[in-house]
Order: sequence, then structure tokens, then C-alpha cells
Amino acid sequence: MKIKWLRIDSRLIHGQVANNWVNHVGASTIIAANDSAAKDDLRKTLLLQVAPGRTKSYVMSVDKTARCYKNPAYENLDVLLVVENPTDVLRLIDQGVEVNSVNVGGITFKEGMTLISEAVSVSPQDVKSFVELDKRGVKLVLQQLPNTASSDFMSRLKSKGLI
Repeated sequence: MKIKWLRIDSRLIHGQVANNWVNHVGASTIIAANDSAAKDDLRKTLLLQVAPGRTKSYVMSVDKTARCYKNPAYENLDVLLVVENPTDVLRLIDQGVEVNSVNVGGITFKEGMTLISEAVSVSPQDVKSFVELDKRGVKLVLQQLPNTASSDFMSRLKSKGLI
């Protein structure tokens, strides 16, 4: 499996991912790696319905995604991989998935989180995971859409006084 783009987006598969990022990165497959969505048949069905018809789409657990990544049967897949949070990126890396760069595109605000941009909020756990990803040399880029400006995510965390 060739990961063309790895995006953190709490909505997983939706219009921005399905219509903008897939075309921008040239992926033929979308994988939403999320444990709760993989177990929820209704949510899984809704997520798969949003994906463009020309693109293969899957919703699977983080562990299953890591197994597929290592399976030679899938080595020719060009994948846009979407996860809900940075902790899931760490889980993928810990299971042998090679990750060099992550697009931080959308994390929905909930109580106890800090707003980083109009589309990204972080919890204290998220901050810990982002710091660990940075220590491991993963480039973290804040960018909502392909045609919007990108910025260094860790610099944004620093400017907000979170690290």
C-alpha cells in the first residue's frame, strides 16, 4: 500500500476529502481508519456513501489498516488514509506503517479543547500525541483544503502556548 496522503479529520470521509483531496493527491482508494466507525454499521454505510464512485473506499479499524498496509496483496493501492486523531497515527506507526507527513485538516471542537484554527481544535491528549509525532520526525502540516495556505502545525501549537 502506498499512502499518498495521510489526513487527520474527525469527520473522516466527507466532501472535502472525497472531492478535493482525492483528486489533488491522485489516490485511487480512500481508507478511513477508525475503530468506532468500523464497528458501527450505520456510520460505516454513511461514510462509504460519500466517497466518489470512481474511488474504492473502506472503513476499517486501525489495526486492520496496519495489517493491510503490510499485506503484499495491496502493495499497488494508492491510498488517501484518513484518521480521526493523532493518537491513531501513532498506533499506525507503532504497527509498522511508514508515515513521513500528516495533513492536519479538521478536528471538531468539543469541551476542553483549544481552537487552533477555524477547522482544528486539540485536546491535551492530542497535544501529547502531536509532540510525540514531531519527536519521531513526522512533518505536521495544517491545511484544510488543497487550494488554501498550509502552515507548520507545531509552530501553531507553540504560538497558542500549548507546547
